[in-house]
Amino acid sequence: MAVRPARDAGAERARSRLGVLAGEALRKDDLRDVPRGEQFPRVVARVGADQLAGRHVGERHAPRGAAPLARARQGDFIRSVRARGEVRSTRSIVLSAPQVPGLRIVKLARNGQAVRKGDVVVEFDSASQEEALTRMNLQVRTVESQKVQTLASHKMTNQSDQMSLMQSEYALERAKLEASKAEIVSKIEKAKADIQVGLSEGSLDLTRANINLHQVSQQTELQRLQANFEKVNRDLERVKNYLSRMTLTAPVDGVVNILSNFRSGGDFGRAGVPFREGDSVPTGMAIAEIPDLSEMRVQADLEEVDRGRVKLGQTVKVRVDAIPDKEFEAVVNWISPIAVLQFRGGGRGLAEKQFPLFATLKNLDPRLRPGMSASLEIIIESQPSVLLIPLRASFTANGKPAVYVQNGDQFELRQVEVGPQNDREIVVLSGLREGEMVALENPREAAQRAKKKRF
Repeated sequence: MAVRPARDAGAERARSRLGVLAGEALRKDDLRDVPRGEQFPRVVARVGADQLAGRHVGERHAPRGAAPLARARQGDFIRSVRARGEVRSTRSIVLSAPQVPGLRIVKLARNGQAVRKGDVVVEFDSASQEEALTRMNLQVRTVESQKVQTLASHKMTNQSDQMSLMQSEYALERAKLEASKAEIVSKIEKAKADIQVGLSEGSLDLTRANINLHQVSQQTELQRLQANFEKVNRDLERVKNYLSRMTLTAPVDGVVNILSNFRSGGDFGRAGVPFREGDSVPTGMAIAEIPDLSEMRVQADLEEVDRGRVKLGQTVKVRVDAIPDKEFEAVVNWISPIAVLQFRGGGRGLAEKQFPLFATLKNLDPRLRPGMSASLEIIIESQPSVLLIPLRASFTANGKPAVYVQNGDQFELRQVEVGPQNDREIVVLSGLREGEMVALENPREAAQRAKKKRF
């Protein structure tokens, strides 16, 4: 039996290492037509050439499909700011709660309901106002009755005063007559008559004073009754006015948009749920609107870090969630100069500074409705017809930008000159041609990962 000579251990390890490199350097398809005796020398030559050239084998000979690829394309470069917002009408007729206390909604039009001029949109509970009206009518009748009674009492008092005045005047005249008779009698009788005249005059003066006092008192009482009468009548008219405002009707034809009730639902700082029947409403609060659908805009909130990059007049690309098949174009026409605090986290005190923004839509769609959610892409920089690659395809080699360019089954690490970038793509100024395929990952790492998956 022939015995094979023992192999040198160092040579065996070298052959093993060379075999690994050979596996990375040449695929089996490359050696299919090479005689078996020439395969090993050819592998050694390939590996040696790669090592002398200072190239990583994995970067030039990654297995096919191990690293994801992308094609360098010619296109428009866009740098943008993204935000979320809502579609709003530029002009709307807002229906607000009247200046009536204790309002509660008992009837409310559906959101999106078409209405005609004069149709009832909101109806409030009028029971308390009807009760107040009954109470005011009773008060008016009570005051009127008091006024009639007071006038009758004054009439009787006046008549009594006139009788007392006549009696006092009569007593005075009689006393004077008796005094004139006393001139022909004794001096004592004359003195008594003079005293009686003085008493009668005093009584007359007292009667006149009482009459004047009664007149002043009656005038004051009548003024008080008149003021009370006017007050209850004003209260009555106010209640009648309240009752006349228990319904809000559509001033024009249109579509109803029910607004959010900020006093109920949602976390602190967030919009509440729309108004519903049974909700209590403070005076002056907006409940619904009838928007003018001929001019629409998008309202959004800018993050604090993006405020300095967005300017008036910039173009906005808008995608409405409810209309995914269409892209809308808008123009920024208003940015709030003051930050607004938005509280997040369900009342845990987390606040973010944001700047409200309006962008008017340039093209409309009959399906658009106020309140629809939308995504905004605000264009802050645009370069037409430039060479673009995904941002993931850009790497750094020796401190300079580089890309892995596919060349058959190999990848070439090539330095390039790049321009501006956004969150998805980067502009290539030189070093790459349109249509060339670039790796989105380091090919060597992708190959090693693919090898581990196979084993």
